[in-house]
Amino acid sequence: QVQLVESGGGSVHTGGSLRLSCAASGITVSRTCMAWFRQAPGKEREGVAGYYGGDAFTYYLDSAKGRFTISRDDAKNTVYLQMNSLVPEDTAMYYCATVVCRTWSGKLWGQGTQVTVSS
Repeated sequence: QVQLVESGGGSVHTGGSLRLSCAASGITVSRTCMAWFRQAPGKEREGVAGYYGGDAFTYYLDSAKGRFTISRDDAKNTVYLQMNSLVPEDTAMYYCATVVCRTWSGKLWGQGTQVTVSS
């Protein structure tokens, strides 16, 4: 049974940083294409960062480029999202998911972790 458990969300001020974690079980993150998504109240869910391939080629939402970094720790079977220079527009529930490789098409989802950025 596949399980994805996110953690690391919280409340920060503009310019702050957070690192989200997604602990996986039932899959091997080094052999699975995965991504982070977010959904703000009243808005559609959007893909933020994803990777594919053993060498973890990455892709990002334009507004996340240069601020967010997706990575993984194969020994811990965990995927991370490092978020720097946060702004109020980043406020959302963040989810990790397995995806169709090189796309934002999610397949299996975690329960989410809340990120709130105040000015």
